[in-house]
Amino acid sequence: MIRVTVTPRGKENLYGMLVKKEVTLRRANTGTLHRRAAKKRREEKWQHEKYPGWVRFQKCLGGSIVGLVRARNPGDEWQLLSSFISFLDRHFRDSISNINITYELGV
Repeated sequence: MIRVTVTPRGKENLYGMLVKKEVTLRRANTGTLHRRAAKKRREEKWQHEKYPGWVRFQKCLGGSIVGLVRARNPGDEWQLLSSFISFLDRHFRDSISNINITYELGV
C-alpha cells in the first residue's frame, strides 16, 4: 500500500476540486479514474478502468488530502500511483504545494 499526502497551495479546496473534476470527466465519458464506491462525506474511492485496485482519499485538517493506493497485486501499485499523480499534475498543478509519497511495507 502507498500513502499519498497532497498539500494545497494557500486555502485551495483541493478535495472539492478533485470531486468536481471527476464528475465532469465521468459525464463527458473521458478520464480513467472514476468513483466506484458509494458517496461518503469527505471520502472518495476511485478505481482505474484498466488497472485493478483503488485509490481511497479523504479531506483532512488544513485542506490536505491523504490517500491510499492499493492494487490487487502489490507489484502493480505503481500503475495506480502514476495515474493518480498524473491526474493531480495535469488538472491541479497550480493548486498544489507539495505531494508526499510514503511506502507502507507489510500492510
